[in-house]
Parts: sequence; structure tokens; C-alpha cells
Amino acid sequence: MPIQIVRNDITKMKVDAIVNAANPSLLGGGGVDGCIHRAAGPELLEACKALGGCPTGSAKLTLGYGLPCKYVIHAVGPRWQGGCQHEENLLISCYQRALSLAKEAGCETVAFPLISSGIYGYPKDQALGVAMDTISRFLLENDMTVYLVVFDKSAYRISSKLFANIEEYIDDHYVDTHSDPPNRRVSSNVFYEASRPFLPMAASMPGKSLEEMVEQLDESFSEMLLRKIDESGMTDAQCYKKANIDRKLFSKIRSDRLYKPSKPTVLAFAIALELSLEETKDMLMKAGFALSHASKFDIIVEYFIERGNYNVFEINEALFAFDQSLLGA
Repeated sequence: MPIQIVRNDITKMKVDAIVNAANPSLLGGGGVDGCIHRAAGPELLEACKALGGCPTGSAKLTLGYGLPCKYVIHAVGPRWQGGCQHEENLLISCYQRALSLAKEAGCETVAFPLISSGIYGYPKDQALGVAMDTISRFLLENDMTVYLVVFDKSAYRISSKLFANIEEYIDDHYVDTHSDPPNRRVSSNVFYEASRPFLPMAASMPGKSLEEMVEQLDESFSEMLLRKIDESGMTDAQCYKKANIDRKLFSKIRSDRLYKPSKPTVLAFAIALELSLEETKDMLMKAGFALSHASKFDIIVEYFIERGNYNVFEINEALFAFDQSLLGA
């Protein structure tokens, strides 16, 4: 998937470039900055000395030296001063400049920390929102895989209100019998039960002939997806990028009418197409899946669909916060 949130040590990421949350001197410091300098070795410090510093909201590039990446992009984020000193604009600019440098260097994979959210004091939930919004906008126009790397759960936070609302929704809907893995396909009898609600809905669809409805009952997942994209008015690229799906995977789906996707992939496309809950269940059924209230993953996705929030990146932020698989592929 184009954006992935991972728990890892950023100095161990095997990517084309990692982003260092640097200070304006570029001469090393605490937190992520210090860890990257120690892992890269003294050559990184010498290279940074030659750059002559970097203003807040910008970034500069060096080689990776002792790190497993080719490059280090040193991005200088703002210190949090209450939100009244253009911190958000500076943080957006920081991500934009780092992404531009990665593109200019021919990078296909880049790993970011959550810039400014450590000793610079930027509220973690707001820093996360800026990161995801800025990166996702960039990826709408560019092909790149971006990892947002957090060292542990304490370094990552969605808004407390959203977390509490989702937690309450899970408590109200979770069936504590067994935990269905996101990719478990339903058996034929469950498949039948899951499919029953959709037949009356299909029969009542305006503007559909009986022949069209019968044809749609026999559609594969791939055929339904391509039809829904055509009906939405989106291009293929707009849809798979909005779904956080890799172009190569989409090509496989388009070329194979019997392609068997994972459940997170199906739901990612349902979110990108802004399908209703019933339409989402219908698309899942085509791939052999059903929503289950024994799965927190399913309940969280359902929570967002019921509220008309179809931002796959916001949904992934919530899924990650609850230790669930992410949407996309």
C-alpha cells in the first residue's frame, strides 16, 4: 500500500531514504536525530556540516552512510508554540520539501518519523493529521511507497475523542465469541446467509432492468469493482490511489476477472468508492467475505462507513491505534 504505518526503529528501515527529524543546525541532537547520527556514523555529521544548516519548514539531503538506506533527508520541523506561530504551515512545508527531495533523488520508498511530535512538543494527534494529509495529497500525483514509522505506541496518538467514540462503538457491537481474522473467507452456508439481505435491495434499484440485475448477481469481485468505478466517474488511478492500493495490484485485479483479493483490499475499494454499508457487504460477498461483529477490524470500518467518513487514511490511523490490520494492499 502507498502509505503504511509501522512500528519499527527507523534506522533499521530498508528503504531508499529515511527522514530525520533534524534541528536547524543539522549537527545532531536528541531523539530520532541522535539515533540516526549514531547509526549512520561520523561521516553523516561531516556531510551535514557542509550543508550550512537548514531553515525550519525545509529539508536537505545527504547519503545514508552506515544506514541501510541510500539517503537521509534532514527535515526541520517547527517547535510547538501553542499553534499561533504558523506551526501547521511550517510542518506541512517540511513534509512537502522532504517528499520533493525524495522524488528528485529517484526514491521509490521513504520512511518518515512523526516530525516535531517529540521534544519539539507538537501535539501527537495533530502532527499525525498533518503527516497523513500531506503525504496522501502528494501520493495522489506521485507513485511512491511511504512508511510512517513509530517506535512504540506512546509515540502515536489519534484524538482522544475519536478513540473514545470508537471504543464505545466497539463495546456496543463486539460479539466476544471468537476473533475472525480479517482475511478469513466465509463458508458456503455463511456466504448464503450473508447474501440474503442484498437480493431485495437489488430488486428495488431504480433504472435497472431485470437482465442487468441478473447479470450483476453473477459478477465476480473484479467485474463489480470495475463497474462501480465506471459508475462513480473516477478514473482507475483516482480510485486505487484513494483506496491506498498499489498500481501493480490494481493491474492484477483488472486483468483477472477471478482475482481473489484480501478483505482489507475489498474494504479499501469500498471506502474509495464511498459505498453504503449494504453495498460494502455486497462487494465483500463477491470476494467470499462478510462483515463480522466478532472482528474489531470489521466494527471499526463499519463505524466510519455509518458516519459517512470515507477517508481511508483516517480509518487506517484508527485501525493502527487499535492494533488492527490496515486498509489497502
